[in-house]
Amino acid sequence: VQLQASGGGLVQAGGSLRLSCAASGDIFSMYVMSWYRQAPGKERELVAFINHIGSTDYADSVKDRFTISRDNTLNTVYLQMNDLRPEDTAVYYCRGFYRRVYWGQGTLVTVSS
Repeated sequence: VQLQASGGGLVQAGGSLRLSCAASGDIFSMYVMSWYRQAPGKERELVAFINHIGSTDYADSVKDRFTISRDNTLNTVYLQMNDLRPEDTAVYYCRGFYRRVYWGQGTLVTVSS
C-alpha cells in the first residue's frame, strides 16, 4: 500500500486548507486512517483519526477546527483544516493501519501570522 499526501501550502492565520491522502490497494475501507503532524523541533503527534466505520477522534488542539473524513470509493482520506493558527505549522503525514502501519510522505503546512 502506498499513501500519497497532498494539499499543503502557505496560508494566513484564520485561513483554511484541505489535505488529501490517496491510497493504493483495494481494501482501503478496512483501514484506520490518521493524520499526524510534526513541527520543527517537536515530536510527531496525532491530529485526527477515522476508523473503518467512520468514527473519528481529534487532538484537543484541533477539535472544532479540523475535520477528518474519508471517501472509500476514491481510496482517499481528507483533513479539512479551518481557522488555522501559526502553531498548526508542521509537516502533516497520513498514516494507514490494517495489519501493519503504512506512512505517506509529508506535506508542509505553513500558517503565517
